[in-house]
Amino acid sequence: MLQIFNSLTRQKEEFQPIEPGKVRMYVCGMTVYDYCHVGHARVMVVFDIVLRWLRAKGYDVTYVRNITDIDDKIIRRAEENGEDFHALTNRFIQAMHEDLGALGILPPTQEPRATEAMADMIAMIQTLLAKEFAYIGTSGDVYYDVSRFDRYGQLANKKLDDLRAGSRIEIEEAKDDPLDFVLWKAAKPGEPSWPSPWGDGRPGWHIECSTMSTCCLGEHFDIHGGGMDLKFPHHENEIAQSEAASGQPYVNFWMHNGFVQVNDEKMSKSLGNFFTLRDVLQRYQPEVVRLFILSSHYRGPLNYANENLDHAKASLTRLYTALRGLPVMDTPAEESWRVRFTQAMDDDFNTPEALAVLFDLVRELNRLRIEDETMAAQLGTTLKQLGGFLGLLQSDPDTFLHGHTIDTAHVTGCTSNTESYSSTRTQQLIDQRTTARKAKNWAEADRIRAMLQEAGIVLEDTSKGTIWRRE
Repeated sequence: MLQIFNSLTRQKEEFQPIEPGKVRMYVCGMTVYDYCHVGHARVMVVFDIVLRWLRAKGYDVTYVRNITDIDDKIIRRAEENGEDFHALTNRFIQAMHEDLGALGILPPTQEPRATEAMADMIAMIQTLLAKEFAYIGTSGDVYYDVSRFDRYGQLANKKLDDLRAGSRIEIEEAKDDPLDFVLWKAAKPGEPSWPSPWGDGRPGWHIECSTMSTCCLGEHFDIHGGGMDLKFPHHENEIAQSEAASGQPYVNFWMHNGFVQVNDEKMSKSLGNFFTLRDVLQRYQPEVVRLFILSSHYRGPLNYANENLDHAKASLTRLYTALRGLPVMDTPAEESWRVRFTQAMDDDFNTPEALAVLFDLVRELNRLRIEDETMAAQLGTTLKQLGGFLGLLQSDPDTFLHGHTIDTAHVTGCTSNTESYSSTRTQQLIDQRTTARKAKNWAEADRIRAMLQEAGIVLEDTSKGTIWRRE
């Protein structure tokens, strides 16, 4: 049975959906004021794997991932750019979809936007006010009264007094308690605003997810996910709002992925070690980035370093090289490989262990390649099927191994001076080398091999001709 580590109970639990055969899952999406970075990529890949595996186990999954298209950062960026905030967010929503499409992220079932859920947010705030879980401050802002919710701090596993010790009230705030948080912000001059019973304004960040999740999935659903940085206060506040409003449990399983580090330091713009996904995809193929992310368990830290991505590229190259030249069989190999893979994935989505199964399979495939080509092909079919559950090995092996050329002058940190060769140019040179070899012009053949090797192209002479791949 599938076991999931529940952040709320801090232990692995057997997963049982609320409604048999169906899973309702919500994941906090992006605030769209800039391009996706590596941290966003990790969240998206992690929950893409959760989605794929739940569906592979036969569940009918409704997956909701929101878009925050109004908040302080968006307003500031739009002002800096001198553009309407809708133009800003629409541009970065399109860029987000392009980036996630490149990574092979499956689309969510629903993708609600905050600006389209104003009426529902206002309705939830009205409910919280009526139940006296909220109050209107002297500034005109509406606040949630944390002292009224006796389970506040359950997700963070901390008591109210401990949480208060690290909190403070900003000068412009008019709330009763440092832990109280805003539900509705009164309009400021020049800022986007919407009408409400408390005057023009806009929602606080936390109420957005409570509203969009429950409107799409119901007041009680199965899984809520996001990055570890959202655990407190964002997800804690979601629980408080949602359960106070509905009077019932909000979410059964809370899942949080670990932080991304860069060379063992926290990734941040202030440290200058901040990488957008677009930067990374200039240097590495999308499947390489996926395998890199999946090589660490989702709950642990992920260390972004060029050598780790290079290792992921070499590992994926090994997998694709094993598939190269094998026919797709109707019958996969023996069931033991699928059993081992399933055991790994059912153990809280243990992708490092699942990948280890793939590499053990490749070792056996390569051993059998000469002895039993039919069995090797069956293992190749199994390898491709299991890789598909991770969003890997779905390209043609030659397409992946031939790679993609890059213009190194436009890639930060890339200092290679080697000439890039297109696939067409590479094949022309290989044909010239083949002609030289037939003429026993070994010096010319060696010269062409060395020239291609200098450009990062590896040749392999086989009984069926010369094949090649990029390093």
